[in-house]
Amino acid sequence: MTAIFANLGRSVMQALASAGRGTLLLRSILFQIPYAWRMRREVLEQMHIVSVGSMPLVIVTSVFVGAVTAVQAVYQMQAYVPMKFLGVVISKSVFIELGPVLIALVVGSRLCANYAAELGTMKVTEQLDAMVIMAIDPVRYLAMPRFLAAVLMIPVITIFANAIAVFGGYVASVLTLDVTSGTFIEGLRMFFKLSDLMGGLIKSFIFGGIIAMSGCFFGFNTEGGAEGVGKATMTAVVGSCLSVLVADYLLAIILFQIVFKG
Repeated sequence: MTAIFANLGRSVMQALASAGRGTLLLRSILFQIPYAWRMRREVLEQMHIVSVGSMPLVIVTSVFVGAVTAVQAVYQMQAYVPMKFLGVVISKSVFIELGPVLIALVVGSRLCANYAAELGTMKVTEQLDAMVIMAIDPVRYLAMPRFLAAVLMIPVITIFANAIAVFGGYVASVLTLDVTSGTFIEGLRMFFKLSDLMGGLIKSFIFGGIIAMSGCFFGFNTEGGAEGVGKATMTAVVGSCLSVLVADYLLAIILFQIVFKG
């Protein structure tokens, strides 16, 4: 019994220590943002990796998200709800939840693994120590451009994903579900609310920060050679996905029960 409580206490202390180190890293990154113009080449390079590098994955994911949403909506609505509500069901589902969350999970897993593996390899091969010796701040040169790129580009990707997903739902509805184009567009326009789109984009800003922080934090704290890099990469991806889901719940309460209520 004593060993159980000892292990539990040790785990809690380790979690609190990790949370403290993560907070200090976030503070360091935020303090480096005023130097972003000096690091513009690195920032633009990371923005290219986040956006252009992710577009094939975004397109495929978004098309099938919209199509599956349309199929499921028709299945649940038929004989109960008029089909003119199909467009609004798809658009609200995509704008508020499916677009931001799925992009954060799918694209975020790719970015998080990339960041953790890249920085973890630099850590175990002592490249980070060499940068410190040469008076180069690893946070300014490595973490800040990745953080800024993720925060700025994940919302842009989400906008594209929303448009593609709605188009995918429209095509699936018209071609395979016997819903007319006019009926779909009527519902889409009738119940569109800007707050739904804005709420999803606000979520995506937060998700971008979570993704970058998870990858950078576990990358900078990698230990144990190649095995440690693999473990850090796996932990970063899992931590990022769980953090996104928890943040999604909290943001849903704040945004749609308080800020945009009514």
